[in-house]
Amino acid sequence: MKTRSFISIITIAVWAMLFVPSCQDIERHYEGRTVDNEQVEEAVEALPERINAAVSGMYALLGKPYGFFGTSSSRADDFGYPCAALGQDMNSGDMVNIVSDYDWFSPALEWSDRTPTYANPQLRLGLFYRVLYATKEVLSAIPDDTDNAELKAKRGQAKALRAFSYLSLAPYFQFKYKGNEDQPSVPLIKEDTDPRNNPRAPLNELYENIITDLTDAIADLNGYERSNKSIIDQQVAYGLRARAYLYMEEWSNAASDAQAALQGYTPYAISELTAPGFNNANDHNWIWALLLPSDVMTNRLASWPSQLGSFSGNAYVPYAGVYRSINELLWKKIPATDVRKKWWLDENKKSDYLTGLTWRDEAGGTIYTGNDIPGATIADVKQPMDKYANVKFGQRAGIGSPYNEGDWCMMRAEEMILIQAEATAKAGNLNSGKQLLENFVKTNRDPAYVSIASSVETFSDEVWLQRRIELWGEGFAMADVMRLGKNVVRYHPNDSDTNVPEAYRFNISASDPWMLLRFVLAETTNNPAVVNNTGGTQPKQGDGASLLDGVTD
Repeated sequence: MKTRSFISIITIAVWAMLFVPSCQDIERHYEGRTVDNEQVEEAVEALPERINAAVSGMYALLGKPYGFFGTSSSRADDFGYPCAALGQDMNSGDMVNIVSDYDWFSPALEWSDRTPTYANPQLRLGLFYRVLYATKEVLSAIPDDTDNAELKAKRGQAKALRAFSYLSLAPYFQFKYKGNEDQPSVPLIKEDTDPRNNPRAPLNELYENIITDLTDAIADLNGYERSNKSIIDQQVAYGLRARAYLYMEEWSNAASDAQAALQGYTPYAISELTAPGFNNANDHNWIWALLLPSDVMTNRLASWPSQLGSFSGNAYVPYAGVYRSINELLWKKIPATDVRKKWWLDENKKSDYLTGLTWRDEAGGTIYTGNDIPGATIADVKQPMDKYANVKFGQRAGIGSPYNEGDWCMMRAEEMILIQAEATAKAGNLNSGKQLLENFVKTNRDPAYVSIASSVETFSDEVWLQRRIELWGEGFAMADVMRLGKNVVRYHPNDSDTNVPEAYRFNISASDPWMLLRFVLAETTNNPAVVNNTGGTQPKQGDGASLLDGVTD
């Protein structure tokens, strides 16, 4: 009979935060008496609140600054899921910035993040395995046949978060689902897993587990009312299953689940998109969020306002001038009538998003207003902004504030609408898909928008363009590239106006083995059953000059 420490059940949240970066080091040696599974389950059944801390810790892993490498490392690229999302987006063709020794994310831009000893890919793998082990411990403490509503809700949350973790890995370690179902993905963490002999599961087995977990979560969370948006409820589980079905090309199921996730949520209206934002979980379109209040974030350099936003008074991006910018190729595809074009500075470094805003130089006493802000230089705080720099994201404390606080959106209504539109068309109803897309864009982004697609294939590219614009900076760019089987296109050789620095000016074929992330050295050393991805070489300037993506051509 399996035994475990009774102390471990109560104090799980403490050691959950101390998990090692990859899934190899999971041996637990607990002090104190041991009890069998039945006794543990009886204790938890009688006192459900005992696992509250465990569940909280499970979520906390996703947003904790310096939570992966530790505060002593002072790594400013260590801030949980938003950090992983930023790394993925900077692999894409849609986000660029200058070459700088101050840029923690340069490995993603130069695609050296396939090197298995680098820290950036270590976090992008290890973070989700920490969450997986946290969910495993929560689930192991809840009886399978429980009728306790509170425990069922926690079980549903843990299963959904387990599915989310696998979904956050699946697109990057193997090519698209269709046609690669039997190819290896990532190791699955099961009750009887031997961490030192745990090979990569086939892609179809991984997705079977994801769908099963989310289906169970939807049932467990039926009728559950959460206290805030950081907690997974039934609609979040539907949304995650919609993502999974989208990746699997199960179109009817994806459309149906996206519609279920949307109930009660509406997208930002044009009138609401007038200033830097995307930082408040109370917004009516946010379905799921990481709550990152001031007492967690304070003025930390390891935070998304410091590493993605353009307006912090204590951050790497403005201090070093490494402004996260949209690729000019993509920006030029946004019509002038589309409100989202103002999410980035134009070619003259202006945006109506800045109207009425100010940034005060506290040391010099100068106040910069509106479109004077981009060109301002503030000693030890801010360099002039680049053209096409993003003004989409702003920390909650306001422009120039040193407090890098702001919630992070994990799922919002707009994503579900775009899934529903794409999946509806690909399920066989092109006209209905086009209508869904037109209704969203015309009403909420660009009154002049009309879909001109005449086939499912061309409509797929229309939706992809909308996703690239709408979800820019939110962590979806490379997942879409992989699931759609697209090339990564950063530049056209005849376009002299590109804003991509020469060192990052290359394109990558959809079939290039270098597309696949590598398992970090610690993982393959401690779990030799993992056969790593191989092939391809790090791209260099000028590679792939003839490649196109069907959207920015």
